[in-house]
Amino acid sequence: MDKSVPQKNLLGELTMYIGFNSMNTINDPSPTELATALEEHGFESLWYGEHSHIPMSLKTPYPGGGVLPEPYKGMMDPYVSLMAAASVTTNLKLGSGIALLLERELFSQAKTIATLDRLSNGRVIIGTGVGWNEEGFENCTSLPWKKRFTALKETVAAQRILFSEAEPEYHGSLIDFDKVWFEPKPQQPGGPKTVLGVMGPVGVKHAAEWADGWMPADVALPDVVQSVKDFREQVASFGRNPDDVEITIVVMDDPSPDKLKRYRDAGIDRALIGVGLENWDKPEIIQPMIERFAPHIPDLLAK
Repeated sequence: MDKSVPQKNLLGELTMYIGFNSMNTINDPSPTELATALEEHGFESLWYGEHSHIPMSLKTPYPGGGVLPEPYKGMMDPYVSLMAAASVTTNLKLGSGIALLLERELFSQAKTIATLDRLSNGRVIIGTGVGWNEEGFENCTSLPWKKRFTALKETVAAQRILFSEAEPEYHGSLIDFDKVWFEPKPQQPGGPKTVLGVMGPVGVKHAAEWADGWMPADVALPDVVQSVKDFREQVASFGRNPDDVEITIVVMDDPSPDKLKRYRDAGIDRALIGVGLENWDKPEIIQPMIERFAPHIPDLLAK
C-alpha cells in the first residue's frame, strides 16, 4: 500500500498525514537531527525548499510583501539535505517543497532525483513550482519566463519518460531530445510523484490537469474548504479521478490542532507545519513544535 497518500482506515474514515517543512538553513537543526526527531515522533514526511541564490537587485517583489525574509538567502541544497535525512531514517517520506525544476539542467537533475529515490528505498516526493523571482530564473536558464508553466509541464513530462522508458526521448515545444540511455531508474515505478506548489489560476489549472498533487499555502486561499472543493471539481473536469490527485497544504499561520482537523475533514491528504510566518528564523522553537504536535497525530489519522 502506498502510504504517501492518506488512506481510509478500517472503518472507512478519512485520514491526514502530518509533515514538517523547513527553510533548511545552516542555522536550523541539521537534516539528520531533524529527520530523526520527526520519525521518532510519528511525522510522515520532511520537506525542504530550494533557492540556489537570490539576486541582490530584487526587481521582482517578494510575493509575501515587505522585506524578503533572511532565511531565503541561506537555504542549503534540498537533495543533499534529504539524502542526509534518508541516511538516518527508515520510513520518513522525503519531499522537496518546493524544488525549482526549471532552474537546473534536466538530465543532471533527473539523475539526482533518481539516485535519491534509489538510495532512500523509494521515499521521495517532488514538490515543484515555477518560482516567483524572474531575474533569478533568468540567471539559471534560457527557457522563457513567460512560458514557464509550459516549460514546467514539459520538464515533468520529460522527466517521467526518463524515469520509466528503456529508450527515453521527448519532443516538446521547449524541451526536446532524442533517445538516450538513462539509468538507474528510480525505485518507485515511473518515478516519484510530482505535486505542484501553485496558487494562481493558471498554476492550479496545471495541477488539476497533469500533476500528481496540489500543494498550496493556506494563507493564499481565501476559503480553504471551498478551494479544495473547487480544485477537485477542476480535476474531474479533465477526466481525472480527484481521489488520485493528492492535496498537501502548507500551514503558514497558526497550525492549531483544531485547524488541522478542519483541513482533514475538508479532504486534505497531508498538512505541513514548520514554516509558519512567525517562526522562519527561530530554530529554537522547532523541537518544541515537534513535541507539541506529535500527540495529535493519531487523532488526525482517524476521523
